[in-house]
Amino acid sequence: MASTHKDETSWRLAAQRLEEGARELGLAASHATTERLLAYLEIMSRWNRTFNLTAIRDPEEMVTRHILDSLAVLPHIPAGTLLDVGSGAGLPGIPLALINPIRSVTLLDKSHKRVDFLTEVAAQLVLPNVTLVCQRVEDYRPARPFDVVIARAFASLHDIVTATDHLLAEHGVLIAMKGALPTEELAAIGPPFVVRAVHAMRVPGLAAKRHLLVLARAP
Repeated sequence: MASTHKDETSWRLAAQRLEEGARELGLAASHATTERLLAYLEIMSRWNRTFNLTAIRDPEEMVTRHILDSLAVLPHIPAGTLLDVGSGAGLPGIPLALINPIRSVTLLDKSHKRVDFLTEVAAQLVLPNVTLVCQRVEDYRPARPFDVVIARAFASLHDIVTATDHLLAEHGVLIAMKGALPTEELAAIGPPFVVRAVHAMRVPGLAAKRHLLVLARAP
């Protein structure tokens, strides 16, 4: 019983952190959206008992390191179709799809286990704007390229560009979510891609460094 009470307290504190963090990010997230974001984390938490989807177990930390870290990129993502490469547990794709239900979001991952988890998330939360693909990024051939390709902790910048070039629309942008500024990786970027912007990110409640790198093909 004590464990149940402790769990309830942890999730209540997580909800408070999410509401406060969303306000700090300037997001007008409705109560319904906040509930769905928390429901996503609860499904993740259940799956974590059997599969190691994430090393983070504490609900408050999950809010900070998963949800708020994902949503912090919103001001820098242009409109259009979005591909989350190496989506893993659905980050940042699921939070971005929940916060903007009219954006088409595709989650790509080569792991059947992770895609099974994402299938349950999409079914339970009813996410018609989400498409799931279980395939290696190099082998994926969509009907149309994407306006935005985003990657979180997927690979080096060079490897991301090489692996996703065929998935990006002619005037699309490639967005890489990184921790510390990867100076050497940036210096290694060459034609046909250029670095369009580098943003130092602030994630509410997170002291660790975060950077967002925006790349595009040279004009």
